Amino acid sequence: MPDFSLEQEFQRDLGPPPGRRKSLRVIGLDEAGRGPWAGPVVAAAVWLDAKRLPAGLRDGLDDSKKLTAKARERLFAALQALPPEQAAIGLGECSVEEIDAMNILQASLLAMQRAAAALSISADAALVDGRQTPVLACPARAVVKGDSRSLSIAAASVIAKVSRDRGMAALALRHPGYGWERNQGYGTAEHRAGIARLGITAAHRRSFRPVRDALTSKP
Repeated sequence: MPDFSLEQEFQRDLGPPPGRRKSLRVIGLDEAGRGPWAGPVVAAAVWLDAKRLPAGLRDGLDDSKKLTAKARERLFAALQALPPEQAAIGLGECSVEEIDAMNILQASLLAMQRAAAALSISADAALVDGRQTPVLACPARAVVKGDSRSLSIAAASVIAKVSRDRGMAALALRHPGYGWERNQGYGTAEHRAGIARLGITAAHRRSFRPVRDALTSKP
């Protein structure tokens, strides 16, 4: 289960905080939606006050992929309800057009950069899920499987996943027939069948091979 060990280690390595603050603000960064064939990639940045994190969040937060949809929604609501002295949340995304223009990796990093910039606080350091870090105004460390190790990253994982899932459900209303309210744009059998029946939409990622193949195979 994730804890604050990585955050504490980073703080020790960086030294004392500036001014009168007792600790450095280490944020967690994660994204949702690298693999789907449709929709944006969404990232979240989260700072948590380790000393005042409610027990329900401390014990419940984990990699969003390991949680049920109901658990993610509950944790999302609990994180959003925290007062500003206990938490800060920032969201960022890259559109389908940006993904197609720069590739999904660079778009994911840019979405995380935007999420960090959207925070109401100034971060002193960042822990980033994955193997690469975005360009940030503070020191950053990449952490493989970080959403299973760091509570800050786990919180960002939940925020990004729920935010993107809600966005895909909204897109499904505009583009019915692909099942995005269930598959979130991933290449499921339902999504494939929708493409075969209805074709490609403006919300599809044309740089992704299955979408590109569907476009070129049109009679």
